[in-house]
Amino acid sequence: MRAVRDWFANPWGQPRLLGAFTWLYMAWSIVPVGIAILFSFNNGRSRSVWQGFSTRWWWGDPNNSVLHDPTLRGAIEQSLRLAGLDMIVAVPLGVGLAVGLTRWRGYGARPVNYLMLFPLVTPEIVMAVSLLLVFSLLYSIPFGTEAQALGQVTFSISYVVIIVRGRLLSIGPEYEEAARDLGASQLGAFRLALLPLLWPAVFASFIVVFALSIDDFVVTAYMSAGQSTQTVPILIYSSVRGTATPALNAVATVMVVITLLSVGLAYVVYRWSARKQAATTSNALNEIAALEV
Repeated sequence: MRAVRDWFANPWGQPRLLGAFTWLYMAWSIVPVGIAILFSFNNGRSRSVWQGFSTRWWWGDPNNSVLHDPTLRGAIEQSLRLAGLDMIVAVPLGVGLAVGLTRWRGYGARPVNYLMLFPLVTPEIVMAVSLLLVFSLLYSIPFGTEAQALGQVTFSISYVVIIVRGRLLSIGPEYEEAARDLGASQLGAFRLALLPLLWPAVFASFIVVFALSIDDFVVTAYMSAGQSTQTVPILIYSSVRGTATPALNAVATVMVVITLLSVGLAYVVYRWSARKQAATTSNALNEIAALEV
């Protein structure tokens, strides 16, 4: 009786119950994706009725497979191209802004820090329409890859600033001050003392920006210049309303695999950096202990 009363008093305290809810959530999230991936290997044209296993929609069909259809390959290439441009531009700018905003103590620092959060809370459709008006009326930027990359960079920088700034606040200014006391210039202190400590946050920013870029639909669609600049999300949206084939599932599977590989790479780099930092700290403690002896 006491066990039943304790369970009703705190049902979430049971580890088995929490584990069951965790597995149910994972199944709810993963099973639909797994079914979509499975139907990319369907032998027929149906995306809902299983008609046998085949690689027809990957490379077997000479016209409609991912390997042979230029529209499908072009969408994958455009998604990866935009993701690369977004990472190359947004991450360095975000790191610089994060360092500047963290070190800024003058008038206007607080309002600027709040302004950096606007892209995170602004509805994406509002940002897309705003960028459309700015690019077309003020700066006359032609729609296409350039406009799509600029649009993605606009909202990606805020994520980089938040990630890197959180790391900066946990590090503090002591390492840079120690490097300056030892004779390093301001740039040398940043490069030799601060940047190695920021590397995990910088790498995490690359992964987050990559995921945001290949998943973006609204801003990228508004900045598109037609079929030549459509990405995988735009292709899926425009094709799924017609007579889509399992080749569309294959394209989506390619992007899922690329995303999983990027997350796996991020995990490997994180573990490597954690082991390296632990080894460095251990060596430093051993040297201090040897000097005290």
